[in-house]
Amino acid sequence: MQWDHEIIIVGGGMVGAALAARLGHAGVSVGLVERGSAPTPLSGDYDLRISSLNARSLAFVKASGTELPEERCCPFRHIDVSNQDGTGHSLFSAEESGMDDFGLFIENRTLQYALWQRLANLPSVTCYTECAPLSTMAATTGRMLELDNGKTLSARLIVGADGARSTLRELSGISISSYDYHQRAMIINVETELPQQDISWQVFTPTGPIAMLPLPGQRASLVWYDSDEATKAREQLSDEALQHAIETTFPKRLGKLTRIVAHASFPIKRQHAKRYIGKRLALIGDAAHVVHPLAGQGLNIGLHDADTLAEIIMQGRDPGDYLNLLRFECQRRAANQAMIAATDSFHHLFTGSRPLRQLGDLSLHLAERVPLAKRMMMQQANGLNPFKMS
Repeated sequence: MQWDHEIIIVGGGMVGAALAARLGHAGVSVGLVERGSAPTPLSGDYDLRISSLNARSLAFVKASGTELPEERCCPFRHIDVSNQDGTGHSLFSAEESGMDDFGLFIENRTLQYALWQRLANLPSVTCYTECAPLSTMAATTGRMLELDNGKTLSARLIVGADGARSTLRELSGISISSYDYHQRAMIINVETELPQQDISWQVFTPTGPIAMLPLPGQRASLVWYDSDEATKAREQLSDEALQHAIETTFPKRLGKLTRIVAHASFPIKRQHAKRYIGKRLALIGDAAHVVHPLAGQGLNIGLHDADTLAEIIMQGRDPGDYLNLLRFECQRRAANQAMIAATDSFHHLFTGSRPLRQLGDLSLHLAERVPLAKRMMMQQANGLNPFKMS
């Protein structure tokens, strides 16, 4: 039977577009379905939504031939983790971990735009914008996808990369488990008197962590976790009052702020799909899992999903073969479940009862004093093999 594409990807965000670019770069016929329009370039102030790309994610993006604008990227080589009173502290260095750097911070929209620019130059990729799935049906050798613009597409494999509220996941009857942390994360873009590159830091407090993500120049993205009530009240503050609250709560190393650029907040929840695969169907990224953002690994594990799936697709004759999809699910579910467990543990250790917080402080204390453990932790966090010593 003649199919429209080998692969159809639903969702043109960072993860879906990255998979489309990698497969398209290898000459695979791909249809990318995106509810919105094609992304536009960013200029001027930095966007609020910032993500880190670790070593494996960065290699995957670059393997598609995608070029990232250096002026909107901020590499970092150190990660500093501590508690509020200083009794627990650990500094992670890329050099000590056997890496040049830990990766880079980039605006979500900048990454998405760069990927779509690459897609525009790949003849085997067709983008279908401003449309969404209405229904899907599996056949023996492929799957059909009906869109709300009247078009029906077919492929040997359909991939859901359409986010936490995935339409494709719901149409396929895949349920999720979820957990509400009853916290919000407030994101605040600021300009500072001090340069902020090279290091990202996080301080655990009883109400949730506070963190600094460096941006190019004397800019930073601050993340402030707290209860729903406290965060919503903080959002109502004037820029002057918010600046005062930041300077009195965040570590002195942040320095004085010269400007509050923008801020917003979002609730912290976790969810996990009961299955990643169906008949000629696979889920990746937030469609499959949403983790606590405190470790900054949400985008990375989504891109690792895409990387694993791309390798399996490019190695096999039939991209929708059930055994190949089962390999994908087994590999990625184990890795993602480990990340969910790790972020849950950090959350409960550092925001739980005093004995739990003391245990968390001890874990930081021990990590600082066992160099091999630090190296293995950071290589694992970067999607690398921690047992490879060269």
